[in-house]
Amino acid sequence: MLIALLGDVMLGRLVNERLRRAGADYPWGDTDAVLGRADLTIANLECVLAAGGEPEAGKVFHFRSDRKNVASLRSAGIGMVSLANNHVLDYGAGAFREMLPALDAAGILHAGAGLDRDAARRPAVRRVTGTAVGLIAFTDNQPDWEADRGPGVFYVPAAGSDRRVTELLDLVRRTKTRVELLIVSAHWGPNWGSGAPPEHRELARALIEAGADVVYGHSPHVFRGVELFRNRPIIYSAGDFVDDYAVDPLERNDQSFIFLLSADPGTPLSLRLFPTLITEFQVRLAGAGSRQIAERMQRLSRHLGTASSWDAAGGFLEIPLAAGD
Repeated sequence: MLIALLGDVMLGRLVNERLRRAGADYPWGDTDAVLGRADLTIANLECVLAAGGEPEAGKVFHFRSDRKNVASLRSAGIGMVSLANNHVLDYGAGAFREMLPALDAAGILHAGAGLDRDAARRPAVRRVTGTAVGLIAFTDNQPDWEADRGPGVFYVPAAGSDRRVTELLDLVRRTKTRVELLIVSAHWGPNWGSGAPPEHRELARALIEAGADVVYGHSPHVFRGVELFRNRPIIYSAGDFVDDYAVDPLERNDQSFIFLLSADPGTPLSLRLFPTLITEFQVRLAGAGSRQIAERMQRLSRHLGTASSWDAAGGFLEIPLAAGD
């Protein structure tokens, strides 16, 4: 079983304008060469898909894409999305309510935000090549959007001691009893910086001890290193996968990866990282620049004790995961 994990997917603003003129598959460039291999693709949807709503007052950036662009997600083979982030409610509860049936009609499962507290915390479960795969999604961004009796996100502060951390770990334990492979999506931390914060490392390890098979982080605009704990991968940040953001020449938020996980059936076996580059509101395989992007990831992961090797013929960085516990 192959599962592709993608960083932040932002289809609003200039990407949305381009999609009004281009085909639904435009944002994905030539990445189908890799995404087409996956049995399931999971992404963090960093916008709302809707026509209605008003921008939240006081918020600087607002991301909304036409609801029809659910077809764009489908064209990339995306079958699950995390909605636990700081942009899903940019246009209010009405726009959020407009998006959910569009995702449902397209067969795209979602986790991390919902119409009330229970819905926001509810895991998404999909059977993939006979294996039950679960997705739990939470964020430590936007605490004022925490779901309660109305729409909101599954908010969990990543730093410090909080009852919500205990509740998250309990949810992981319960969910693991009914799925074979459990992925926990974490939209956490500030926008910049390539180092993995100590509080993220502590929580990620606790999540794996509770039953997570993969911790899949995002929110920072740049990728961070991969750590292995109990033979399970921790992706501290997958970075930006597609968007219209200005590019920082040092942080290079236009660079990321397709993280292709191999599992059999519920045990992670290997993680292959295919370098990508955003240009003209489109993600593409990095081509000639792949080795340089991979070397940066190798350095960051080495600081976390993770060894990797570059496969020049395949165009990917490989991180082997030992079978078993």
